[in-house]
Amino acid sequence: MGFHLPAVLRAKQILQRSSPTSNQIASAVMDVPKGYLAVYVGEKQTRRFMIPVSYLNKPSFQDLLIQAEEEFGYDHPMGGLTIPCSENIFIDVISCLNRS
Repeated sequence: MGFHLPAVLRAKQILQRSSPTSNQIASAVMDVPKGYLAVYVGEKQTRRFMIPVSYLNKPSFQDLLIQAEEEFGYDHPMGGLTIPCSENIFIDVISCLNRS
């Protein structure tokens, strides 16, 4: 029992077209600085924000995480952490955390 080389090459071509390349994945990961997390914020249209991972244990940010869990569970539509609140509310919370 053996593999036919043309079938293997065809499968590889299909996978390459349907999935992101390693360069695309690397560039998406590399644009997030060490110690930060990318989150998507918005109710209808989302915007990407970078936040320090230290915010994850702050009570006001944890409230946003609970809201995200109630809305999406663990299945986030953007593939990353999506917070379903308005940008203005998110910016207010982050501003308070920046001051503390």
